[in-house]
Amino acid sequence: MISVVIPALDAEARLAECLNAIVPAAMMELVREVIVVDGGSQDKTVEIAEGFGARVIAAPQGRGGQLMAGALAAKGEWYLFLHADTVLEGGWDDEARRFIDAHPDKAAVFTMRFDTQGAAPRIVAAGAMARARIFRTPYGDQGLLISKTLYNETGGYADLPLMEDVDFIRRLIRVKGRGALHILQSKALTSAERYARDGYARRVMKNAAILMRYHLGSKPEALARDYDGKKKKSHETKKQLSSPQEG
Repeated sequence: MISVVIPALDAEARLAECLNAIVPAAMMELVREVIVVDGGSQDKTVEIAEGFGARVIAAPQGRGGQLMAGALAAKGEWYLFLHADTVLEGGWDDEARRFIDAHPDKAAVFTMRFDTQGAAPRIVAAGAMARARIFRTPYGDQGLLISKTLYNETGGYADLPLMEDVDFIRRLIRVKGRGALHILQSKALTSAERYARDGYARRVMKNAAILMRYHLGSKPEALARDYDGKKKKSHETKKQLSSPQEG
């Protein structure tokens, strides 16, 4: 029933955990296929994906384009778009099945939590969830469960270097209204690496500034250049840029 689509680039650190959380749903035949869309990894991403039986397809680097490619290749009636560093908690499949049965005309995201303990990650995650509930603007790290029909009605993901998830949710709300987005209770544990590296307060402020610039009309290409600062000369600069509301 569900095609899981995971865009990936040098994702070996967390991909196995991400895929392992999907195995029970695949065994119960809720998940029909897992598609890992690789953007040119130079680590063991492809090897890990294939080891779990996932279908690996190649696409140019960029999360928006990779999500597009995965959706085009998917055969399921429902799509679950998931980041390679996000791990769904046990039992998510039961809640997802109930949602699909009850709300075929809606989309859903999971409740976000960071994969580390402490006051700062709890506060940031709580703020993110408040924003998702009040403004209906969830984080890409929360995943997205949506029917193929509704995905196509909304126009699908755009091939953007940044803000592809914000762009999609805005169109979903515009087309179907605020009630079209449901928040599941199951947790999506996402990596706090970027926050820990930059400092939680600094990362939150930077993300907010970039998001504001986007809403004021700045081009995603310009925002992508600024998101992680000046580009480095190593392969690290080729790593995929996540949206500024993401960990």
